[in-house]
Amino acid sequence: MMDWAPILVGLLLFILLSPGLIFLLPGNVRHVDFGTFGTNGKAMIVHTLLFFGVFTIFIMALNTHIYLG
Repeated sequence: MMDWAPILVGLLLFILLSPGLIFLLPGNVRHVDFGTFGTNGKAMIVHTLLFFGVFTIFIMALNTHIYLG
């Protein structure tokens, strides 16, 4: 059996934390822009750090496992 949690959590977080899809932190005009579908260099760094932090919490700290099959 294979543990699918890292794959599924990573995919979900990648979609939700894509800069500009739902929110952009820091935004181009304000501190937080919503639904702009655009990005900048600072936002990429911030969203990468958010992804790493949330992914680490879900997988390591909460010990999430999803077994299929």
